[in-house]
Formats: sequence, structure tokens, C-alpha cells
Amino acid sequence: MIGTETISRVIGKDVYDQSGQKIGSASEVYLDDETGQPEWVTVRTGLFGTKESFVPLRNADLTDDGLRVPVSKDAVKDAPKIDTDGHLSPQEEQELYRYYDLGTTSGTTGRTDTTVGHADRAGTTAGTTTGTESTTGMAAAGMTDRDRTDRAGTAGVDTRGAVGRDTSGPTTDNAMTRSEEQLNVGTRTEEVGRARLRKYVVTENATETVPVSREEVRVEREPITDANIGNALDGPAISEEEHEVTLRAERPVVEKEAVPVERVRLDTETVTDTETVNADLRKEQIEVDGDTERGTGRDRRV
Repeated sequence: MIGTETISRVIGKDVYDQSGQKIGSASEVYLDDETGQPEWVTVRTGLFGTKESFVPLRNADLTDDGLRVPVSKDAVKDAPKIDTDGHLSPQEEQELYRYYDLGTTSGTTGRTDTTVGHADRAGTTAGTTTGTESTTGMAAAGMTDRDRTDRAGTAGVDTRGAVGRDTSGPTTDNAMTRSEEQLNVGTRTEEVGRARLRKYVVTENATETVPVSREEVRVEREPITDANIGNALDGPAISEEEHEVTLRAERPVVEKEAVPVERVRLDTETVTDTETVNADLRKEQIEVDGDTERGTGRDRRV
């Protein structure tokens, strides 16, 4: 069961139908004005998530994977097109209940973005009879949410002399509350990309200069002296003879060895930029009708 304490976990979750098919992502939660309990969730659907449809939260389950609702994806796709303007009128809510075959509801529904404290709790109570719905609808058309009278709750009671509806309760006094929207800007973290390390092998040509040596034949001649006369006369006087010398030379030898040279890892750093956001904010203006300045016949706006 989805309660007020789990509203913040619902917003932004993936929404799945009763068979496990993904419908879209949860955008806003609407609360019942009488009970204060979550009643509806708007689900962003379509290729770019630009379409929002109302889905009932009755018998819905919140899991680690997302929000599972007891309706089909096709039913959500063909749901009545209702603007997500922050509050459901009694007629709009009754239309949704009839479409999803959920019976009727005893209250109107306001919206909350994250917590119960943000909910548009101001509204009128819709009765289950046709006459009550008609009365409530007129109040919604002629007044702002915070100014309309709880007609269904006061049905049959003489309210003559009542001037308005204070935000603190259904009783009226001689003052009217003026409200305006304020812009609350925050941030949320989402995945924008991924980076990975990949190692691959390339071949490069390396050139090194290595000194090498070799032996070459050199003929040396020496005259006959007293020192070598003995060796010169050793052997026959006239003969044929061969002498052989082995020549040696150095050749370059190449060996390759794999050695570690560095370690590489991925890390992240936070860079702070600024972005400008803008939104249209609504605020209520109060006009005083009648001769408010003696002799002028002019109206005043406060």
C-alpha cells in the first residue's frame, strides 16, 4: 500500500502494469483532500516522456524495481486526457474512477511533489450524488482553491452571513487569504554518460645502435735474424705448406622483455557550473468591488 511516508520514493520510479510491462515513469502524486492519502499518480509515457496520464494508486505496490499498479498498460494509454495542473476537480476524478471501474470517491484530490506538506489540500468535497457534484463544480469555477466553500460538508446548513473560507478550517470570517506560488529550485543526480578503460596492443619500430667487432687478416713479414734463424731453417729447404687462421666477428643479438611501466585508473572529479531556470508563477490578486473611496466611484486592487 502506498502511504504518505513513501511518496518521495514513488516520484521518479519506473511504473509497471499488472503483467510486468513498463508503462513509464512516475511524475507527480495526488492526495485525497479528505484523507490526505495518495490517490493518483501521473505517469509520463510516450517516446520522450511528454505525455502524462493519471493512474490509480489503490492496491499499488512499491518495490525496489519500481511501482506496480493494478491496471494494464493499454488502459493507461487510453485513459481520459486530463491536464496535470495541480488539482483534480470532482468531475475529473469521477471520470477517472468510472474509466478504471473503481466505483466513486468521497473527496477531491490535490497534488504533492515529494511530501504531504506540499500538497494542494485546499478544495471542495464532492458528494456521491449528482446534485452535490453540480454544486461543487460551480464553486470550483467561481473561486480559487483556497477560497471555495466546503459545500458538500455544509449541505443543508444555513451559511448566510459567511464571507469566505479560511485556510485553517471550514469556518468563515471577514478576511480572505491571498496566496501566491513560490519557486523552489533543487537538483537531482542522474546518469549522463559512461567512461571506460580499454587496453590494446600496438606495434612500434625501435632503433638502437650497437658496436660490433670483427677480425680481419693482416700479413706480417719479418726478416731473418739471429733470433728466428732456428725456426726459419726448421724443415726442408724447399717444400709446399699451408697455414690457416680462424676469423671471428660479433653479431647483434635482439631479445624482447615485457616490463611494467605505469598503472592507469579512472577517477571522477566534480565540476560546478551554474544554470538558469525560469518558470511562470501564479499569485492571487484581491479586488474590492464598490465605492471604496468616498466620492470617487473607483474600485481598488490590493
